[in-house]
Formats: sequence, structure tokens, C-alpha cells
Amino acid sequence: MAMEKRVVFRSAWLPYVLLLPQITITVMFFFWPAAQAVYFSFQLQDAFGMTSQFVWFDNYTYLFRDSHYLSSFKVTAFFSVMVATTGILISLMLATMADSVVRGALAYKTFLIWPYAVAPAIAGVLWAFIFAPSIGIVTYFLKKFGVDWNWIINSEQAMLLVVIASVWKQISYNFLFFLAGLQSIPKSLIEAAAIDGAGPFRRFWTIVFPLLSPTTFFLLVMNVIYAFFDTFGVNDATTQGGPGDATKILVYKVYYDGVKAADLGGSSAQSVILMAIVITLTVIQFRYIERRVQY
Repeated sequence: MAMEKRVVFRSAWLPYVLLLPQITITVMFFFWPAAQAVYFSFQLQDAFGMTSQFVWFDNYTYLFRDSHYLSSFKVTAFFSVMVATTGILISLMLATMADSVVRGALAYKTFLIWPYAVAPAIAGVLWAFIFAPSIGIVTYFLKKFGVDWNWIINSEQAMLLVVIASVWKQISYNFLFFLAGLQSIPKSLIEAAAIDGAGPFRRFWTIVFPLLSPTTFFLLVMNVIYAFFDTFGVNDATTQGGPGDATKILVYKVYYDGVKAADLGGSSAQSVILMAIVITLTVIQFRYIERRVQY
């Protein structure tokens, strides 16, 4: 039996030196801002930001009495469910198609990966132009079918726009993982099922999809986090939370109240609540949903 080779550091401090850059980045850009948000969530600043007063949980109690903040909870819940489920389903379908493509496979895969290189804000601007009420190419064809498209004043159309832009931005990320998962499935299993008379649909649901469950679970977690945090750029470049509060998700409301409304204490309290929500959802996913994952 071959013995496993282990790396041994001759110096006791060398491993810590190698870890120091990553630890420094994590502390500076993750733990320190989070600690600052928790600290300022208990403070009330004046209009000029010169002085502050310790107010205990007043910022939190005010938030849950604010109808606009409670409305953003509902908007975020609907938005995150739509982005996560739609993005995963479309990506899985495209990855399944790409796995079976023989001719032009490289061009097809490259075309699907391109959106991943686009910044969220640029993706938002791109789709805002495509669906522009006056000059958008999609708007032009929708008018041909009698659809009055104007997401600037229509809340449902505005939500649909930010969902489309956010899903389009995330499809490439999901596609890469699904395609890698499909290519790791032994072809002999698929061929054996085909010989036994199983059709393409049955082969997918009884063999392929169960073997993809670890990948699907991972992407579910990542897409929920993406919908809660990384869609800020899309939202800011398109609807900016409007019309009204129709698309004002939690992460955008944190920015709006902190930067535009100059409410640092309330914005910090919102960011702490948002962080707690994401952590709770992640724990629930790993605690209960992971039990159904077949590794």
C-alpha cells in the first residue's frame, strides 16, 4: 500500500506567513466592514455626519415600522426566487444542449460564456437600451403585437426587466458548472439506460439530474447570494429601485438610504439585517436541503 506524501514545513512560522496575505485581505475587506456596519447600526448621526449618538436598537425598531422597508422585503423575496430558479433552469437546459452538440460545440459554448465577462452595471445598461420605451428593439416588436411596453412607469414590466438582466448575467456562471457536471457523468450509464429502452426524458430525470444534485445545490446557494448582493449594479443601472419602490431590493435600499438619504445608522442596520438573512438562508440550505443531495 503506497503511503500518502505529506508536505512538511521546516519552519514553524512559514505557513502563517504564506497565509498572511489572504488573512489580511479577508480582515480588511470582509470582517472590518462588517464590524463597522454593526457598530454604526447602533448610532444616530446628525445631518452633517459630524457627531453621533448611541441609540441602542432604535434604528432596528424604526426599520420594522417602516412600510417602505417591509415592502422591500417582499420585492427581494420575489426577485431572488425568480432570479435563482429561472437562471438555474435555463442554464441547465443550455448545458444539456451544449453537451450533446457535435458540430460547432466550441463556438456555442464560447457564445454562452461571454456574458460572464460583462459587468453587472453594463448588463443593466445593455438591457435597458434593448427594452427602452422609445428606441428599444424589443419594444418595437412588442408594439407590433399590441403590447404597450414602458418599464419606466409600469412596475411589473420594471421587475421583469431587472429579472431578465440579472438572469442573463448569471447564466454563464451556472452554465459552466452544469456543463462540467454533465461531462463528468460516465457515458456508459447513459448508454446502458438507452439500451434498456429508457427515452431521453427518462434518462435525464433518473440518471443525469440525480448525479447533478451536488452541482445544483451549490448553484442554488450561489444564486441566492447573487440575487441578494451582486444584482445591485443591474438595479442601479436600470430602474434605480423604481417606479416607486417596485424594484427596490434590500441591497439597493441599503445604498439609497446610506448614500442618497444620508442615514448612516439606518443603512448600517439594514446591511446587518441583510447579512443575517443571507447567513440564515445559507445555513438552512446546508442543514436541510443538502440532505437530499446525492454525493
